[in-house]
Amino acid sequence: MSFVFYDSRSTQFKKPFGALRAGEQAEFRVHLPKGGAYRAPRLLLYQADQWDQPQPVAMSFVKAEPSYNVYACKLSLPAPQLCFYCFELALPGGGVKKLTRTEDGEAALSDAASNLWQLTVYAAELETPDFLKGGVMYQIFPDRFCDSGEARDGVPGDRKLHENWYEMPDYLPNAQGEITNSDYFCGDLKGIMQKLDYLHGLGVTCIYLNPIFEAHSNHRYNTADYNKVDPLLGAEDDLRALCEQARALGIRVILDGVFSHTGDDSVYFNRRGRYPGEGAYNSQQSRYYPWYDFQHWPNQYSSWWGFDTLPNVNELHPDYIEFICGEQGVLRHWLELGVSGFRLDVADELPDGFLDALTASVKGYDPDALVLGEVWEDASNKVAYGVRRRYFLGRQLDSVMNYPFKDAVLSFVRYGGGAELCRAVMTILENYPKPVVDVLMNCLSTHDVERAITKLAGPPMDGRDRQWQRDHHFLSEADYQNGRALFQLAEVLQFFLPGVPSVYYGDEVGMTGYRDPFNRCTYPWESGDRDLLAFTRELSALRGEHRGLLSDAPFLAVDYSADCFAFTRMKDGEGLLIAVNRGDQPYALDLPFDPEPLLGSWADGVLPARSFLIGKV
Repeated sequence: MSFVFYDSRSTQFKKPFGALRAGEQAEFRVHLPKGGAYRAPRLLLYQADQWDQPQPVAMSFVKAEPSYNVYACKLSLPAPQLCFYCFELALPGGGVKKLTRTEDGEAALSDAASNLWQLTVYAAELETPDFLKGGVMYQIFPDRFCDSGEARDGVPGDRKLHENWYEMPDYLPNAQGEITNSDYFCGDLKGIMQKLDYLHGLGVTCIYLNPIFEAHSNHRYNTADYNKVDPLLGAEDDLRALCEQARALGIRVILDGVFSHTGDDSVYFNRRGRYPGEGAYNSQQSRYYPWYDFQHWPNQYSSWWGFDTLPNVNELHPDYIEFICGEQGVLRHWLELGVSGFRLDVADELPDGFLDALTASVKGYDPDALVLGEVWEDASNKVAYGVRRRYFLGRQLDSVMNYPFKDAVLSFVRYGGGAELCRAVMTILENYPKPVVDVLMNCLSTHDVERAITKLAGPPMDGRDRQWQRDHHFLSEADYQNGRALFQLAEVLQFFLPGVPSVYYGDEVGMTGYRDPFNRCTYPWESGDRDLLAFTRELSALRGEHRGLLSDAPFLAVDYSADCFAFTRMKDGEGLLIAVNRGDQPYALDLPFDPEPLLGSWADGVLPARSFLIGKV
């Protein structure tokens, strides 16, 4: 057909774009061809998972254009909810056709109400922390960032301490065939304090620390005591000092919260008898016994993904909720020491009731504190363990780790596909509330995935074992240079697309590595790619100069192809153009304006091969 029936991503058809605040009115318009082939259009609105009960909304004739007629309806929903919709068109001889969505948000005729558009309606009062907007996050795996060299007290004697900072982490099973993660490089909180000027110079405004609570593994996702700093990392006074010194530089600190399970070697379970009190494993009269799900006490119990070293907790047990979320609870303890929020490990395994209580506790202490969840998929419509989640509807998460962003950016930069990248970005922008988008954690690497340069230029891992990963940890010089060039293009996208760029420690100096533990090696303070570091600083400084714009300005794709992706971030008629050419040939941009180059390559409207442009418009 010569015209579009409907396009959810154009304000010509739906206004405003994207998710709605509860009570906000939206207008929907469809274009129907003249000649009477379709008539009496109406919008069919479905509440999530109630597919047999659509709410019909009649559409009225608005005006006639030369080749089509315009019909419209207005809709306002008073309560937060997740909805889906399509349109129904009456046929002249009886029967109906459905107007449903394509992957690009446009419309196609169908006989069934499938492939619906999403409409997220979020709480009218939803706001997200201002301190993160427009900023830069930096993720630190504490054991591997910086060792202050100072003595620590109370370190358990069963830990292996590396003497050489630059050794490879232990990666093979022990004599019993177990991976224990019990080797440490002794990075600590004072070491991070020593590097605050470095982080400030990198433009960092928020530090995200992987777990720091006492735990008996180097990753510390097996919490042993929620109310203590792990002795290898330091003490509470060190954390307080870190938060104070960081805040003086305009940097906030958030902690990793692991609340779906504990360690078996913990105060609460105490399977190994390390602690003097009685844990759930030691006594059914223990305070902690009701926190766990025993099929046959003491040796049969529910555990995280079947790892018996990680017994699951019942997050909805009143005593556990009080322990974590109460006035004297774990969350308040750390907030009082100066942290500015929490990243929640496996947020999709935390039930709504617990998330509600957690967020109420954090926000009750500090409304501007951050609650960020680990969710790997589109978090706006996530179904976890048979339950439709409501992370973004209000009173739960401020934001999530934006793994769909990571996958889309790295795929485009390595393999091409500007249309696919645009589709991925627009899906998030359409489905997520605007306040959530403003604080999305846009990562290219994390502690759970391959380092970005390895992902971009190394041979695919394809499930290969740890020995293979070790053998391929260091890229050839040619592969590294290729990966470095592609990573720079990915960084340009990361720093200027909507959301907040999150730099995984060491990515800025070219660290490589596949999965755990190779993506968790020590920061190379005495080496590393200093030119790449300078480039990252330059990007971050440019972002900082435009922080006000980038904290709020809309995204608009202006050109994309197999090898090129270009977009603007504009507000009040001014803004930035960002364009990336990942291809091996120059690319002529088709633009209605002439940008003023700020960084990158640009000549007569042409982007050279493997280059980018950041320009003022």
